[in-house]
Amino acid sequence: MLIASGRSQRHVASTADHLVERLKEAGHKGIKVEGLPAADWVLLDVGDVIVHLFRPEVREFYNLERMWAPGLTNDDAPDEVGAAS
Repeated sequence: MLIASGRSQRHVASTADHLVERLKEAGHKGIKVEGLPAADWVLLDVGDVIVHLFRPEVREFYNLERMWAPGLTNDDAPDEVGAAS
């Protein structure tokens, strides 16, 4: 899993477009893209690799890094999506 940020919706969208183009050039097929029209959070499913591209505010809100941190217990997990304990 790769998590990255863009500075704006346009930056997130253009980064996603560029990644898809380069991945196709490298021979990857069946790349799935979600969230491109809004470009707040774009997800690229490349099979073995998932790429999350966020605007900074959205990245901070969802805080995926915390959810995937080593040693996280059920007591530390958010009660609902986006809610921090």
